[in-house]
Amino acid sequence: MSRVVVLTGGVGGAKLVLGLSRMMPPEDIVAIVNTGDDFVHLGLAISPDIDTLLYTLSGKTNAAQGWGRENESWGFLAALRELGGEDWFALGDGDLALHVLRSDALRRGDALSAIIGGFARAWGIGTTIFPMSDYPVATMVETDEGTLPFQRYFVARRCEPMVKAVRFEGAQAAVPAAGVLEAITDPANRAVLIAPSNPFLSVDPVLAVPGIREALMQTSVPVVAVSPIIGGEAVKGPTAKMMRELGIAVNHRSIADHYRGVIDGLLVDERDAPIDLPVAHAYADTLMQSLDDRIRVARAAIALADALRA
Repeated sequence: MSRVVVLTGGVGGAKLVLGLSRMMPPEDIVAIVNTGDDFVHLGLAISPDIDTLLYTLSGKTNAAQGWGRENESWGFLAALRELGGEDWFALGDGDLALHVLRSDALRRGDALSAIIGGFARAWGIGTTIFPMSDYPVATMVETDEGTLPFQRYFVARRCEPMVKAVRFEGAQAAVPAAGVLEAITDPANRAVLIAPSNPFLSVDPVLAVPGIREALMQTSVPVVAVSPIIGGEAVKGPTAKMMRELGIAVNHRSIADHYRGVIDGLLVDERDAPIDLPVAHAYADTLMQSLDDRIRVARAAIALADALRA
């Protein structure tokens, strides 16, 4: 009863996984990562959420921005601009290595999960990292400007368009990556966590892959989500903005309702006033700015899971 499984995406999710890796052996952690953000840019296969986790766990991440590589150089991007190429998605010189190697391996027929496993081993990462699926799934955002692929909405348009709906192209034809369902349903797990990632853009794509939601509902161990809401807002990203545009109240009850039937507990921030929730919950300081913060939130989430098991 030692392994912890985490559903994660984005910077917030990577922070939680890093905190877990500092409070327990990394080999006892399985991260199931959103790939709805994946896309092809300039002919290269890019997996932003997976790469953010790889950089974070290997100590290579840009600490200030939470994504990309530390001490990155931008010669390629400068040359691209000189030739009139699309520069709205920043590709650093060092960052290109992952994209080029991944693209080449995919063309040879290698599965994304095998490629990511190779990257993790090369960088000495003990945590098991699974993409949610080896099949392509694309997050599409319906907005007042029309349908935008996720990266066009998130990066090119900086989340400015009003969101009307979100859908996941290819999800129904996808299957979970090998090992994903077994990891979630293993009765020897200590807990399954849902990171404080955007529920609509980072977690829902994972839940949209057939079998994953059902596995979470069937697992015999506690499933605990960390709410992304702090003080009635999201710390980073468009979560709160999206909720308002979709007519959803920006509070922990909405998060609990969103995960209804999937989670057994919700970790909420202590800054927020007590609220009646339809699920077991605990309070903690969930703001993750330093490594100590990440460890604190990881401990609090595990403590809630342990209490539910008891």
